Amino acid sequence: PEMKSTGEVMGISEDFGIAFAKSQSAAGYTIPTSGSVFISVNDNDKAEMTPLARALSEMGFHILATKGTADFLSAHGVKAEMVYKVNEARPNCVDLIKSGKIDIIFNTPLGRESYFDDGAIRKSATAHGTLVVTSLTAAAATVSAIQALRDRALDIVSLQEIHAGAVVRVRP
Repeated sequence: PEMKSTGEVMGISEDFGIAFAKSQSAAGYTIPTSGSVFISVNDNDKAEMTPLARALSEMGFHILATKGTADFLSAHGVKAEMVYKVNEARPNCVDLIKSGKIDIIFNTPLGRESYFDDGAIRKSATAHGTLVVTSLTAAAATVSAIQALRDRALDIVSLQEIHAGAVVRVRP
């Protein structure tokens, strides 16, 4: 389940990626299955983010990252284009969000230094409908959802349909 201020949503499927995609859809988010991913993760998360970035790259996503993250990913075999942080120069990550050049954001801020960037990134992403993922657990779930969605579409059924008898699920 994914907690939201207005309640709770849950996606159900035998496939975890599809279940997660359903939960995000119910919460009002769409998980893109192609495009560009902006990655800015703290030093503690870089090693765990690398296989996720590699999987996204192998699926054809264009990887954009802040300097430290881009350097780390590149050193570990994942091609990443460097993008400036908000206070470094322009065009920066927020400029790219505003121009629609970023489809998904993986951002795990840590400490005071990241406070300003994190706020600016989230504010811009919210205003422009860009998916923001802020933990490694959610990043892994998002990558699983992308992989699953590329294989099959969601079959979303509402509780009203189930209660009305419109949907009957028979288990073998």
